[in-house]
Amino acid sequence: MDMKKVVAFKVLLIMAVSLAAFSCKKSSGSKNSSRATGWQINDREGGFQYNTDFKGQEASPGLVFVEGGTFTKGRVQDDVMHDWNNTPTQQHVQSFYMDETEVTNMMYLEYLDWIKRVYPPSDENFRAIYEGALPDTLVWRNRLGFNEIMTENYLRHPGYGEYPVVGVSWIQAVEFANWRTDRVNEANLEQAGYIKRDAKTMEVNADATFNTETYINAPTQTYGGNEEIINADGRNKRNVRVDADGNESNLYATRESGLITPKYRLPTETEWEYAALGLSEIRSYNLYRGRKKYPWDGQYTRSGKRKVRGDQMANFKQGKGDYGGIAGWSDDGADITNAVRSYEPNDYGLYDMAGNVAEWVADVYRPIVDDEFNDFNYYRGNVYTKNAINEDGTVKIVTTDDIIYDTLSNGKVIARNLPGEIVQVPIDENETYLRTNFDKSNEINFRDGDRRSSRNFESFNDDESEEGNTSTTRKMYNSPKHAISRDEDGNIIREYDKGNNRTSLINDEVRVYKGGSWKDREYWLDPAQRRYFPQDMATDYIGFRCAMSRVGSKSNKKNKTKN
Repeated sequence: MDMKKVVAFKVLLIMAVSLAAFSCKKSSGSKNSSRATGWQINDREGGFQYNTDFKGQEASPGLVFVEGGTFTKGRVQDDVMHDWNNTPTQQHVQSFYMDETEVTNMMYLEYLDWIKRVYPPSDENFRAIYEGALPDTLVWRNRLGFNEIMTENYLRHPGYGEYPVVGVSWIQAVEFANWRTDRVNEANLEQAGYIKRDAKTMEVNADATFNTETYINAPTQTYGGNEEIINADGRNKRNVRVDADGNESNLYATRESGLITPKYRLPTETEWEYAALGLSEIRSYNLYRGRKKYPWDGQYTRSGKRKVRGDQMANFKQGKGDYGGIAGWSDDGADITNAVRSYEPNDYGLYDMAGNVAEWVADVYRPIVDDEFNDFNYYRGNVYTKNAINEDGTVKIVTTDDIIYDTLSNGKVIARNLPGEIVQVPIDENETYLRTNFDKSNEINFRDGDRRSSRNFESFNDDESEEGNTSTTRKMYNSPKHAISRDEDGNIIREYDKGNNRTSLINDEVRVYKGGSWKDREYWLDPAQRRYFPQDMATDYIGFRCAMSRVGSKSNKKNKTKN
């Protein structure tokens, strides 16, 4: 090879290496430079900070992933009851996460323990907080049954630790989910170095607690404004940005950091039914092969697998007086509830989606699902609120002097809010003006039960009466209206509605519960079945599990094929 060719080759080689290095440098730095402005993101000197390394939402404690999709909600088998309560409708559900098992006694006792430490019931100011969270253990009593062993032991004895909690009302279940959100996010921020280590157990009290929404909106007011906790010396200094003048920024995690998880909550009825069916096991490409009657495949409640052939697939009542079979040959291994994970999970990895205990879901009950208006993430029960703002523009935080207690219809007292939370108020015209997708704070009665959707509404007379503006359903569902109050000595005064013209038990305070229980016959194991119960009351056969929305992609798999 002559000299000219050698020189030319070297020049080309140098150009190629330089180009490759430039491309690599450009590629490696592209995620931290804005495609909008070209400015640097996450610069050490400050400016816009964003988690450009976010790999996707991870399942929070206790949860498993459920990939969303389209399915037929409602009863697809013969409707022997002919109650038109669960007519099939086509629905689409976004991906979400759901508890692998029902919330257990041990999980709920951890919640009670935290409340007892932070809001000691020995303090008269906080006694109602703890008592309002306690499950109703008297649900086990029966006028003609000897069940005191469960009344005294079921909640607290280690022998029942992994059994699903019962005696919990819908309201209590919602409060547990809210508490769980705060404790998980508190641990995430501690691990990331934003919060002083072990402060969550060593330094919290009624005046200094962590609340997720407060941390997002006013981080300096969490833990009662204790800077030693929220600006601890041991925090992760890698998060902090310092400009040329020595000013610090990025001291607190934000939603942009990706560290704060969405809320734990009760699943919607549509989510619960979709997850219970576990339709993926009968999927063939982009369609389902047939229909399912139970969370498992097949038309029977007994297993067809050779090793466990004949075993019941769930915990339910076999027949009159038969809750578990004869001694030495138990059909389902239980007479009341059973420990979670005692039966095979469905195809999503969810246990006890039929039997054991029925489960609260988020929805307000109505006999008919209005799929003509919406077939995407269907849910009835929206009540939109916003943060209360002080005169100085800051958010209003609940203090120990601001706790508001509600007396429920059964006389039980619960705390409506807890110290450290942001006070919530209904949205107003500032949010609803000229909107087409919502027009008021309480949308529970939209197209069903309010004056506009009743037969008494006259389209030419559009004036809503004072009664029509309340949140209580009065026109379509003529339910009893009991009243409860207290006298000056604190004694409960109950006023029963003794009217004989009531036609329904349905109102805005009854919630859907799904799935059969240890106390139910096989008919109720179908995930499509739906029943309702007052939201402030509890039973020995209704428990719950939590869910969490997924943010980001529909699937949690990379490069998933579309066929």
